[in-house]
Amino acid sequence: MICYDLHSHSIASDGSLSPSDLVSRAIEQGVDVLALTDHDGTEGIIEARAAAKNTLLSLISGVEVSATWGGTTIHIVGLNIDIDNLKLQQGLKSMRDIRVGRAEEIARKLEKAGIPGAFEGAQKYASEIMLGRVHFAKFLVEHGHAKSIADVFKRYLVRNKPGYVAGHWADLADAVNWITSAGGQAIIAHPARYKMTATKLRRLITDFKTAGGIGFEVVSGRQQHPEEIKKLARLANDAELFASCGSDFHSPENNWVELGRLSQMPESCTPIWTSFTEQLSL
Repeated sequence: MICYDLHSHSIASDGSLSPSDLVSRAIEQGVDVLALTDHDGTEGIIEARAAAKNTLLSLISGVEVSATWGGTTIHIVGLNIDIDNLKLQQGLKSMRDIRVGRAEEIARKLEKAGIPGAFEGAQKYASEIMLGRVHFAKFLVEHGHAKSIADVFKRYLVRNKPGYVAGHWADLADAVNWITSAGGQAIIAHPARYKMTATKLRRLITDFKTAGGIGFEVVSGRQQHPEEIKKLARLANDAELFASCGSDFHSPENNWVELGRLSQMPESCTPIWTSFTEQLSL
């Protein structure tokens, strides 16, 4: 059986492995088809392609775009994108500019709370193109302000805490359009994490499909109850969306999320890869 993992991250965004090391780990874990989907950037793709060349791993060029819908941050995974597409790259740059502004505001708030130097400290962990909350978390752990990254988010970076700054991202329709304009397939990432009512989630799916989205992440890398997977499968089927799966791998340190360690896709679903496997020569 072919192992697909269509959602992963490298140091080009907020992962801890280089694109080359990510490819190597995927091969070690028995992944056959891997999508590198860094947040709001594609800078790791070239290195990952070079690492996957002359191996049995098929690499998919991907991205994970931040969007705002209904007052909620939504992540849209794009698969099989043309990373040289101008419209996509202009959109992604606008998201990274927003991230810089948010990072500066986080640093100001942390300084006000008695923690100076957070911006420069976070930059030590970040790539040249993305500075995110996880990089602040690493800085805060290093300097003894929290015991772990999870502890940082709980004490500093969520709503009503000292370093919280809301993200104001791309409109959902724009995010999907950037992906489809680059020839990619747009997929709603980890829908269960948004903690929406069933009614609101269906509205999201309707707007997503209207914008040109075609997929829904039914299986993800965190611990999922079988009933949750069945529920997501029913939603995907009812909306006539392709089903996707991805670990959302970031780091070997998060040993509860591993490349390729995924529950089986329900047989009732139509997998997203049925729309592109011919391109992969599998």
